[in-house]
Amino acid sequence: MRRAAPPLALALLLAACGAVPDPPGVPARAFAGSGARRVPDDPRERHLRNLRMLTFEGENAEAYWSSDGTRLVFQHRGEGVPADQIYVLGADGTGLRRVSDGTGKTTCAFFLPGDRSVIYASTHAASPEPPPPPDRSRGYVWPIYAGYDLFAADLAGGAVRRLTETPGYDAEAVVAPDGSRVAFTSVRDGDLDVYTMRPDGSDVRRVTSDLGYDGGAFFSPDSKRLVYRGWHPRTPEEEADYRDLLGQGLIRPLALQIRTCDVDGSNPVRVTDNGKANFAPFFHPDGRRIIFSSNMDDPRGREFDLYLVNADGTGLERVTFAEQFDGFPMFSPDGRTLVFCSNRHGPHEGSTNVFLADWVE
Repeated sequence: MRRAAPPLALALLLAACGAVPDPPGVPARAFAGSGARRVPDDPRERHLRNLRMLTFEGENAEAYWSSDGTRLVFQHRGEGVPADQIYVLGADGTGLRRVSDGTGKTTCAFFLPGDRSVIYASTHAASPEPPPPPDRSRGYVWPIYAGYDLFAADLAGGAVRRLTETPGYDAEAVVAPDGSRVAFTSVRDGDLDVYTMRPDGSDVRRVTSDLGYDGGAFFSPDSKRLVYRGWHPRTPEEEADYRDLLGQGLIRPLALQIRTCDVDGSNPVRVTDNGKANFAPFFHPDGRRIIFSSNMDDPRGREFDLYLVNADGTGLERVTFAEQFDGFPMFSPDGRTLVFCSNRHGPHEGSTNVFLADWVE
């Protein structure tokens, strides 16, 4: 549940409950696996060419590359899979397989060094049943499920190793390009902050410490900096509301801003300050720019597009223009291909799918 802000897109990451789907290794129905499908380019999107669609049904989100650029790991919910589960798919749209065990609710998967296993968050150790959806009587809120811990799953045999075992929320894990550290979000010290650890779960270090939500971190190409989204209360009323919601396992993610810092938390920089919802930041391969999703150009706050900005906050440029949600961007290891998730070309309203596009400078 790392990367969420839009009402529609966040809803796809928060829904839960239902039956257990097929065992690991068995492809799920026809939502993916039949190959990539070419779809029309948008002439306004000058950075994107040769747009192709890899999934075709349900809610598919947070698709991230293997280090060799041949596969993607992502989460899916849809017919026969009522709660998000983790899948791996070839970059050509073939070779679909599920790698989570089908119980609980999962989120935020990423390939571990060597591409033979993935790390992801799951509630299955707390209960095989998915957690209930959030109580929306407090308005638009996002649940921080206390049952989430981090696990590593072997792609070959499906063996699962538990990497964290702390009270509360451990999720949103990503791996540094050099393979040395994993960044993740945790509430283990009473607030939502970014941490790092070794890929085996040892040597946990806290990165952020300001009161408020910090999460959804990614490493820079040289593995020396982190980019993440954050919101910190500015008034006593905001602080009281934040603490009250967090005590109930909830946050209100409506004005997240993009930030960067060194991997030890030093040299922090606030990249955006627009009062809108900004999330899913990822470094451009040059290490000097950041691509992210935002609703800054929609007065209603419902349409999210991708934007490119310099790491110092200058040079903002809009990348996508579809009149639906675009989010979760990540450049391939060679920098030539962008993966992102979008409502465009969906079979019905609210369907979110995985897309690839050649990146054009």
